[in-house]
Amino acid sequence: MNNTAESNDILRKLCEEQPLAVLATDTGNGPYASLVAVAVTPDLRRLFFTTLRATRKWANLAGNSHVSLLIDNRSNQVSDFSQAAAATILGNAVELSGAELESGLALFLDRHPHLAEFTASPNCALFRVQITNVYLVTRFQNVMEFLFSP
Repeated sequence: MNNTAESNDILRKLCEEQPLAVLATDTGNGPYASLVAVAVTPDLRRLFFTTLRATRKWANLAGNSHVSLLIDNRSNQVSDFSQAAAATILGNAVELSGAELESGLALFLDRHPHLAEFTASPNCALFRVQITNVYLVTRFQNVMEFLFSP
């Protein structure tokens, strides 16, 4: 990883404090964005989200596992131009099953206990994103890249 201590702290804080992210998938004809609840592992290498199997995002992921997610701390105020931070996360999403599903779901529900009923549905899928790159933007123009090897 190429980073500074300050950037690492900002990225960690975003991942720990922001419960939602914008997920971008590929429809085959272009990008598609969805709001999803997320949980990130403490080492910042994996991210988990859920969706129903009857959704466009699930169908998109079945055709192309490459994803991008945006996590940010904007408040929709003018101050965001100098104070907001946004992390663009790139990786590959895989629907989990078996033991991986159980451990991933435990981490996800620790972050989002209010979604227990939703995730208990047999139509609900849990995805793990193996993070490859993160681009952190602060002060509207400072960009720091984090690279994660497999």
